Amino acid sequence: MYSKSFQVLWANIDANRHLRHSAYADFAAQIRLNYFNEHGFPINEFAKLQIGPILFREETIYFKEIGINELITIDLFLAGGRKDGSRWRIIHNVFRSDGEKSATIEVDGAWMDLIKRKLTTPPEQILSMIEQMPKVPHFEFWPDKVTKKN
Repeated sequence: MYSKSFQVLWANIDANRHLRHSAYADFAAQIRLNYFNEHGFPINEFAKLQIGPILFREETIYFKEIGINELITIDLFLAGGRKDGSRWRIIHNVFRSDGEKSATIEVDGAWMDLIKRKLTTPPEQILSMIEQMPKVPHFEFWPDKVTKKN
């Protein structure tokens, strides 16, 4: 398992005095960047390769609210993707300091060639990093191409 803890700051709070919805997405993005960084891919390495992760979908399901100054823990699991690493799904669970699950965040993404501005398959270094990610028990590979039915 891969997880990180973060303190909820004043800037993360909404008018209802709990963690604002967009802060959940910010924390999830940060743990993904932390994972990449700790596995040999700081953001400057992505820049050198002219490739970057993009999201197609992000969904958050909320269970319990989180207040200011709480220490939250977020995990990261690979839930699915193509064998070539070109598409992927990552799931994050967000836990309050008392251990209660606050939310689940699911993101579907891909890799973009930053020069061509088109989707691409990742280079071997990134594919290797993806293969090392902790996986959910129900992990599944997706078909290489989706065919549309008319």
